[in-house]
Amino acid sequence: MDLVFDETAVDQPLVQRVWWSTCEATTGFASAVKTSSMLAFARSPEGVTSVHLRGPEQSSAVVMCEEGWEFFGVEFRLGVYLPQFPPSALVDRQDALLPILPGDRIVLDNREWEMPTAQNVDVFVSRLARAGLLLLDPLVDDIQHGERPRGMSVRIAQLRFRRAVGLSHRKVSSIEQARKAAALLAAGGSIADAVIGGGYYDHPHLARAMRWATGQTPSELRSRISFLAL
Repeated sequence: MDLVFDETAVDQPLVQRVWWSTCEATTGFASAVKTSSMLAFARSPEGVTSVHLRGPEQSSAVVMCEEGWEFFGVEFRLGVYLPQFPPSALVDRQDALLPILPGDRIVLDNREWEMPTAQNVDVFVSRLARAGLLLLDPLVDDIQHGERPRGMSVRIAQLRFRRAVGLSHRKVSSIEQARKAAALLAAGGSIADAVIGGGYYDHPHLARAMRWATGQTPSELRSRISFLAL
């Protein structure tokens, strides 16, 4: 396999998953739409590391992975963000690069931080949270599920959601709907099941959504052509 990828859940309330990958040969893959922000680390074959803050993505893209590169990162829970780097400014691969000092020290909030590894990046996230650099808007989940907080107008709720997530409530719902259907297909489910399970009108509606969300057709997804959300 040219691209080795793995992920795991961690016992960290701000993090959805920790992931890591290695490119054993130069290859391309489909990067799928996603709703959450991410902290990602890329290490070149020469040992140079870059640190990326990445926002949500509203369309799929073909991404090239060069031989010898290594990557790992954390995908944040929906509504988790760094106030210094609003998610709306990071949408669609407009990554913010954090400065790196000699000795692999990360500069954030005018402080130096030790470079984490894939094995302890969740601890790094906890340190950022304790320092007040990483926040979770507790109302995002309620707003996402249609439970507008008492006394808050629809417009204020929408603005608050977009500030913490970077996307509108409607766009997040569309992305999650498409990812659910794509996961059903990738697991070997039928196209009919994906239409029903994803809430689509018919096969053409599903096909358009899968092409937009993953860069693949429903048949390609069922044949295990991979897509990732990086």
